[in-house]
Amino acid sequence: MISEQSVVFIIDDDPSVRESLESLLRSVGHTALAFASTQEFLLAERPAGPGCLVLDVRLRGQSGLEFQQELARSGVELPIVFITGHGDILMSVTAMKAGAIEFLTKPFRDQDFLDAVHRAVDLDRERRAASTALVDLKERFRSLTPRVREIMMLVAAGRLNKQIAGELQLSEITVKVHRAQVMRKMQAKSLPDLDRFADKLAADTTKP
Repeated sequence: MISEQSVVFIIDDDPSVRESLESLLRSVGHTALAFASTQEFLLAERPAGPGCLVLDVRLRGQSGLEFQQELARSGVELPIVFITGHGDILMSVTAMKAGAIEFLTKPFRDQDFLDAVHRAVDLDRERRAASTALVDLKERFRSLTPRVREIMMLVAAGRLNKQIAGELQLSEITVKVHRAQVMRKMQAKSLPDLDRFADKLAADTTKP
């Protein structure tokens, strides 16, 4: 029922909770890995694949909310489903504002828990797919010469061939040839496609 093997990490200092959630998650096809503390989780080798983190709010030492902040600072983009036996509105608001998918108070219904996990895994799968697509897009962009990249951005900005030719001091025929090369190498089927590609490249803040 799950197209790509998903991994759900559980951090809870109650052994019975860990065992129960592991069993439940495995019954619907997830790989489940449980840890008694955030330190155990950080030290463990974690398999790749779409997934999420099920995190207890109250832990010995570092709290779940503090760990959420640490993961964000470290650039770890793992969706979090919070669980707690002692939650309050302030905790819930803090967790959700920081990007948590759900905040569940024990005891919770199995289906509510699974719904939250499935939603988190789906979001992570979508994020991974978008990241892969961006890497591919950047590779295609890097295959262009500096001049062709310049023409691509001008085309995406809505400039006509004649305007581009005048701005770059090229012939219109040369601009047409480069423009066709841009569409082919960037795998853009239309100008709206090229516009979207240019916007994604411009918005990307990661290293090339």
